[in-house]
Amino acid sequence: MNPAYHYDVHLPEHAGAGKTYPVIFTLHGKGSNEANMHGLVAPLADHFIIINIRGDLRLGTGYQYYELKSLGNPIRDIFDQAVQQLEAFIAYATEKYPIDASQRYLLGFSQGAILSMTLALTMGNKLKGIVALNGYVPEFVKNEYVLQALTGVSVFVSHGEFDSVFPIRIGHETADYFQALTPRMTFKTYPTDHGVSEENQRDFLAWLTNDKGEQTQ
Repeated sequence: MNPAYHYDVHLPEHAGAGKTYPVIFTLHGKGSNEANMHGLVAPLADHFIIINIRGDLRLGTGYQYYELKSLGNPIRDIFDQAVQQLEAFIAYATEKYPIDASQRYLLGFSQGAILSMTLALTMGNKLKGIVALNGYVPEFVKNEYVLQALTGVSVFVSHGEFDSVFPIRIGHETADYFQALTPRMTFKTYPTDHGVSEENQRDFLAWLTNDKGEQTQ
């Protein structure tokens, strides 16, 4: 299989033959690229396989995974295709690299967070958890997609209190939505705009480290 996305992969430096490892797939924001995500999770590189996925659509000097009709309004067929392609990519990478399929995490910012949350809803317990930074779940995903149970999926949602792209109200609505779906839900806000603060990073790195150590339900 030829994957739909360009990506870079980082294996633990002292990876042992025959061993499998937890994995973090990162998904960047609109107009960004895979390199901009790696620094967020690089401190975990000794304990996780890290795979940074680049969107397949050019946007200025960067990339995106899907296009928009307007802010908060994805073009449905392109969005649907991205979700399908990312599911296929996760399966591809799990076969190609020494990944523990019971310990697969997604971490996304903005457009990447939107896709991470959507993939949690479509893949359910095939994922161990997601980190969604400053995103939301499209209404058509909630109402028209075939959704899977999330009872065993860990979810970390964070949002900037002064987010000028997706107002903080959206963060609270997103948190309420997931709190109704899984007991393994964490929601945090930070005094930031549409970005990731050092405190936010410290919190989700600690969350990932702790969650990885827990038994999969």
